[in-house]
Amino acid sequence: MTGFWLLLFVTLGLAAAGLVESFLHRRRLAKIPIRIHVNGTRGKSSVTRLIAAGLREGGIATCAKTTGTLARMILPDGREYPVFRFSRPNVIEQVRIVDVAADYGAQAIVIECMALQPFLQWLSEWKLVRATHGVITNARADHLDVMGPTEHNVATALAGMIPAGGRLYTAERRHLDVFARCAADRHADLIAVGPDRVNAVTEEELNRFSYVEHAENVALALRVCEDLGVDRQTALQGMWAAKPDPGVMTTHEIDFFGRQIFFVNGFAANDPESTERIWELAVRRYDMVEKRIAVFNCRADRPDRSQQLGQACANWTAADHYVLIGTGTYLFARAAFKAGLDGRKFVFAENTRVDDLFEICIELSGASSLIMGMANIGGPGLEVVRYFKNRSLVKSAIYSGSEA
Repeated sequence: MTGFWLLLFVTLGLAAAGLVESFLHRRRLAKIPIRIHVNGTRGKSSVTRLIAAGLREGGIATCAKTTGTLARMILPDGREYPVFRFSRPNVIEQVRIVDVAADYGAQAIVIECMALQPFLQWLSEWKLVRATHGVITNARADHLDVMGPTEHNVATALAGMIPAGGRLYTAERRHLDVFARCAADRHADLIAVGPDRVNAVTEEELNRFSYVEHAENVALALRVCEDLGVDRQTALQGMWAAKPDPGVMTTHEIDFFGRQIFFVNGFAANDPESTERIWELAVRRYDMVEKRIAVFNCRADRPDRSQQLGQACANWTAADHYVLIGTGTYLFARAAFKAGLDGRKFVFAENTRVDDLFEICIELSGASSLIMGMANIGGPGLEVVRYFKNRSLVKSAIYSGSEA
């Protein structure tokens, strides 16, 4: 019987501690009147940074947290630092982010949703963020092993973070009906950012970014800032001056003993539709090169992504070589081969050091070459980007890493 009472007291004690922590967290949330929760398949980190930058420029003390390529906490003065993690990423870290924002006296917090499991997406919103404004950039066929099996299922999962009684902003078009139905269920206002607002973002405005940002991301961020009292020009000034996400898609030109190399960092766009879009864009821009080399960074823990990209890339403008790095490369190769890709074009480079990978790419290159990294920024992806960047002569950008 003693053991029973001990177990009972421990259980009650833990429950009481949980209730106290929940109460204190709600109090800290209440100190931040504007809470913006950003979700979506592509563009979350970029839109988070854009909204935060626009609000800061408008005089609203704003903290932000991105999960993207590298998790970052952004302070009201624009400074940022890495988010320390004791182990694997966990949605509970959002509690610490809210604590920091409250300590800084933030009037607004813009926080990127880091949950994938549909239940955790709901939990993150309902228990941890309790947003006044929700943002869903788009719904694409990614993480189908968790949110799938179809793109429609992905949209339904993302809708789990629609704030009850708040406002939802989205640039998604194909699955707008899903968001409309869920928003109505939660008595939330749905604000769709359509083609008119996207087209209103001019080429001149896009060219003011230090990288080339996607018009849909800018239009979406501008709409949120507008509703919070920041005029368009002020918001844009802040966005142009903001630091981009480390995964932003850039190109780096390298002159290697007379060989002209154009390296495109496309690792951050990892669903088939987005990846095809930037590959075709790069191919068109560098149509004068002698060789095209596609570098796919595979992950054994993302088998669906490898198989999707492998199957899809067989229908893109062909590369001369497909260099496969990371882990589980056979999954990509098998899917691509079944889809009709010539197996002789594969170069398997699992567990290859980045300097050796560079040498492999150089050996495959002609007098001029396009080399583009795709699929995953994690693992060796970021290291590859840094290696090529540090050897480049000209640094420019052709596309946003948070392509919408």
